Amino acid sequence: MTRSARLLKLMDLLRGRRRPVTAAYLAGRLSVSERTVYRDMQALAGLGADIAGSAGVGYQLRSGFFLPPLMFGDEEIEALVLGARWVQGQGDASLAAAAGSALAKVATASPRDLRETIAGIGLWAPRAAKRAPAGPDLGPIRAAIREEHKLRIGYVDAAGATSERIIWPIAIGFFEGVQMVAAWCELRRGFRHFRVDRIASLERLPGRYPTPRRELVRTWRQDLKYL
Repeated sequence: MTRSARLLKLMDLLRGRRRPVTAAYLAGRLSVSERTVYRDMQALAGLGADIAGSAGVGYQLRSGFFLPPLMFGDEEIEALVLGARWVQGQGDASLAAAAGSALAKVATASPRDLRETIAGIGLWAPRAAKRAPAGPDLGPIRAAIREEHKLRIGYVDAAGATSERIIWPIAIGFFEGVQMVAAWCELRRGFRHFRVDRIASLERLPGRYPTPRRELVRTWRQDLKYL
């Protein structure tokens, strides 16, 4: 195993651990000596990893550390490129621009410039043959999902009937030819799915909705099993 591969493996072992991990445990998983683990920890700290602990105590990766592009393997970079290219073809304009910007950051933030590597990756996500009908800008909906805010929408159903709803948006689904918002609907007192192109008006309401989105998503996914 190369040193770069070992550092990547070491990061994987540390990530998500809530309690310190001993050097002995890490050495056993990596098939190296504890002395090598100590040196690798110093190398990771030099790369910017916020690692708590020390020899004889154990090590823990503090939350909030962003893994630098240097640590991405070839297949991980390919996955990032493919995902970003899909978003560029399927997402709204601001999200598509953000995907391109993210790729540029991955390419140039690495000590080894990856721009040519990324440009030459032979994985493509073609634009959908059937584009979703035009609807409101998804940016405010995505912001409401991130920040757990209610939305007031004017909605037109398949029969042409209009209604005003207050919803708690939790997800957007990008399907062939249609985009759907999953949300708790106060009017129906249950989860509903709204086609973006049928949303006639959109207003963000002040204040967060009362139930954390994580809990709503868990309940929504349980309900989907019975649909």
